[in-house]
Amino acid sequence: MGADETHMRRAIALARGNVGATGENPSVGCVIVRGDTVVGEGVTAPGGRPHAEELALGVAGEGARGATAYVTLEPCAVRSSGAPSCSQRLVAAGVARVVIACEDTSVMAAGQGAARLRGAGVEVLAGLLADEAAALYADYRPRQA
Repeated sequence: MGADETHMRRAIALARGNVGATGENPSVGCVIVRGDTVVGEGVTAPGGRPHAEELALGVAGEGARGATAYVTLEPCAVRSSGAPSCSQRLVAAGVARVVIACEDTSVMAAGQGAARLRGAGVEVLAGLLADEAAALYADYRPRQA
């Protein structure tokens, strides 16, 4: 098993721990790795906020610059609160690569989060371990327009 799979499985394990506790938001896991070192981890908090990426970036600090973020669900493109979205936060932190397990069809993401990352020059790999992560979102009802 390669490093990408190992880190995504950790993100899936983090998310699994909060399934059912995040309100209408999905439970997402995020692991940030720079070189061979995990510099930040996060999972969607009970009630749905803060988001996993926000928490993991807070732990990683400057360690996120040039790092890879492993996220179980596509980072959001907009937040209903008006706060910076997870895709904006990842770009601002200088993350070089984002590996996503599952796409998010919610109006808050719907490919826009991944597009923002790519548009900022961040390498995006989507679909890694999607079958394993999909079980996390079996009961998730994404917000539609």
